[in-house]
Amino acid sequence: MIRGQRIHSGSFGHYNNSELAPEITAMVVALCDKPWSSSGLQSKQRCQNYPIYFTFSLFPFIFLFIIALFPFLTPMFEALNISVFPKDTIHFFKKSHRVDFLQLMINSQNFKDTESHKSLSDLELVAQSIISIFAGYETTGSGLSFLMYELATHPDVQKKLQEEIDATLPNKALATYDILVQMEYLDMVVNETLRLYPIAGRLERVCKKDIEINGLLIPKGSLVMVPVYALHHEPKYWTEPKEFHPERFNKNKENIDPYTYLPFGTRPRNCIGMRFALMNMKLALVRVLQDFSFQPCKETQIPMKLSKKELLQPEKPIIVKVVPRDGSISGA
Repeated sequence: MIRGQRIHSGSFGHYNNSELAPEITAMVVALCDKPWSSSGLQSKQRCQNYPIYFTFSLFPFIFLFIIALFPFLTPMFEALNISVFPKDTIHFFKKSHRVDFLQLMINSQNFKDTESHKSLSDLELVAQSIISIFAGYETTGSGLSFLMYELATHPDVQKKLQEEIDATLPNKALATYDILVQMEYLDMVVNETLRLYPIAGRLERVCKKDIEINGLLIPKGSLVMVPVYALHHEPKYWTEPKEFHPERFNKNKENIDPYTYLPFGTRPRNCIGMRFALMNMKLALVRVLQDFSFQPCKETQIPMKLSKKELLQPEKPIIVKVVPRDGSISGA
């Protein structure tokens, strides 16, 4: 990936960040979820095969739609041996024994003690794989893209972050989990980016029982919508909420009301992939910033305008200039 980025920056200078960031996260999700290997993002064909995995024909799409509306039909389809994907595809993945998310689900089908362990059906296995792809690919990729934009438009923050990276990982050493969780300024930068750009602009929860909060009665079954984007930009909770200030998440971040910062939700029903997403973003950012810096260019939209979509996205693709920090390239 780094080699491909260096070749691209050397040839063209400007990079569509809205393509780069999702490609990085796609590669990571592919490696962690599925029994594939990756040789890195080194050409225009990088990760082009990956989206094919969740490009459906008409029949599977209709099939999944029917199952979503009428889940009680699932046992009937299984009894008739009807599957979303061809059997040879399922057999291919079952033959793989790499320790990954998909393999762990396949292993659950082999539990002999069915009373204490409910095994997953092929349909449930496919459903979980699909949601892991979409949740890990689009959302994390968008967050990383916003992050690179803010670094390009805030060179002082980028310089300070690179100084922390260089001091923590001298000679472009590879980052480990233990090292990443100790990098305080990196954590501040990521947190502030997710405050400015919460990928899910709102959260929805169903009330499980009648409850009264501050004099307001919420009946059982009500759909409660939490305006995450509005909370993240509310001046009552944040000083200069429209500005990018990573330092607001310094060691005093414990004073921040947890219900005013909800990029992944909170408490028992927060995003199950939160830690994976954060580690994915941090690892990718550190590795890229070891070799490159981001700068705005004439194609960079400043200030950025956001589109009116369900998931937070820029109105136009994020274009930044990629500049190698030196003339060498490390081995990753």
